[in-house]
Amino acid sequence: MKTVLTIGQWAMILFVALISSTASYAATPAAASAVITIDEESFSCIREMTPVRHFYVDNLLGDIEGTLAAANSPEGAVYPTGSVVQLVPTEVMVKREPGTFMASGDWEFFELEVNEGGSSIVKRGFVDVVNRFGGNCFACHAPAKEKWDFICESGHGCEPIPINHKMTGALQRSDPRCGPAVLEPGDTMALIKLKAMISIGLTKKWLEDLF
Repeated sequence: MKTVLTIGQWAMILFVALISSTASYAATPAAASAVITIDEESFSCIREMTPVRHFYVDNLLGDIEGTLAAANSPEGAVYPTGSVVQLVPTEVMVKREPGTFMASGDWEFFELEVNEGGSSIVKRGFVDVVNRFGGNCFACHAPAKEKWDFICESGHGCEPIPINHKMTGALQRSDPRCGPAVLEPGDTMALIKLKAMISIGLTKKWLEDLF
């Protein structure tokens, strides 16, 4: 299914690319020389990552302290290379090597399929990854570029997402890669609502592509 970005989304991409082209990236020699290999084995049970408020973080290069420092900075900070940020099991952001793609702050976005056997990468990229709700990942995160290094939270400038913390929590607690679900009261209903929202979104997208 072909995804078409709106004029506004392309304008946002071009604007951020122009601004970022003049920015300098401060990186330690170790971070600058590190090369990140990312494949399906890079992603596993979301609950094995480190929780920060309502999302989870990790670092593929082992610098979890640096990632946590950025995530917990009240004034915002640039995340170190190798940082992984996840709100739900099927969507991931990974901080790539400095200068990889400055328009996205070197963040690469991933859309995953997950099951008991592990993860499979459905789509990866910097500006053209679209989630199952039809949202372009880069366009959604771009408003949080300044100060927050593209990380969306309340008050960071991003448009509200169509799901709430109860729904994201239910998805985290039912990640099939983690083994049996550890659902809390209300999670089952939240998951039912999510499935309905996804079905409606897919139907709407199919009709848009058809006509």
